[in-house]
Amino acid sequence: MLHVGEVADPVIGPGDVLIEVAAAGVNRADISQREGHYPPPAGAPEWLGLEVSGVVSAIGSEVGAVAVGDRVCALLSGGGYAEKVSVPAGQVLKIPENIDLIDAAGLMEVACTVWSNVFLLADLRRGETLLVHGGSSGIGTMSIQLGKAMGARVAVTAGSEAKLAACAELGADILINYNTDDFVARLKAEGPGAHVILDPIGGSYLERNIRALALDGHILNIGNLSGEPGQVNFGVLMMKRGTIHGTSLRARSGAAKAAIVASVGENVWPLVASGQVRPIIDSRLPLDAAPEAHRLMESSAHIGKVLLTVTA
Repeated sequence: MLHVGEVADPVIGPGDVLIEVAAAGVNRADISQREGHYPPPAGAPEWLGLEVSGVVSAIGSEVGAVAVGDRVCALLSGGGYAEKVSVPAGQVLKIPENIDLIDAAGLMEVACTVWSNVFLLADLRRGETLLVHGGSSGIGTMSIQLGKAMGARVAVTAGSEAKLAACAELGADILINYNTDDFVARLKAEGPGAHVILDPIGGSYLERNIRALALDGHILNIGNLSGEPGQVNFGVLMMKRGTIHGTSLRARSGAAKAAIVASVGENVWPLVASGQVRPIIDSRLPLDAAPEAHRLMESSAHIGKVLLTVTA
């Protein structure tokens, strides 16, 4: 279903930035959109792509934060699998000098997702425990790094010893192979449970997530890869004073996205600039290899981000 075609050049408004795309990040949401389950928000391009890196080629009359020629990465509502994108300036950040232009395409979606959920919404604190399902994914590798940078203890689940080893190299403290180990039992053995759980799996994990919570803990559901409905034991949830949040990023308003990007710029970007947090890249594939990139993502064989490189 994926093919390269021609579309009209994007048009920028007074508050927009035009970017010559160097690379686009591949995300699970792209697969859902390709399958017909996740249509773009009104006004967004119909083609795929939620994040890019590149060079600014034009700016609107009201834009002052970036200039033509700046290296930037951007959070999009769609259209990133392209040579050019137009994006509101509030969803654009300059790339730190120590980060490669192509690799920067793997930063925005994961940084904004993790920061907005784990820290802005769930308020993870120093010394608390963060449990991340799918620790070797793009989201997972960013979660480990940010969790450790903020002084948290990080537990991860993954499906192979190689993936768990990659998580350990990034600083994960508790390594759980979901094929052989019970994450609820491990969390209970290691302490009071998880104060924050970041979960893209959804329904099939919900009941166990509740049992794995510490008192006053938060479950953040950012996906439902299991495709299953969840069972909620309200008695256990109430005893733990737990909270379940269902969240998404793409359909938020421009103002809401700009606020998240600004907070990422203030809190996460200094960690990136210092080298404490970095994009973890599994593969770089050319744009016309998007089908292969999607197959790789669907196989879950990757560790970190899959990128599509673009030649304008």
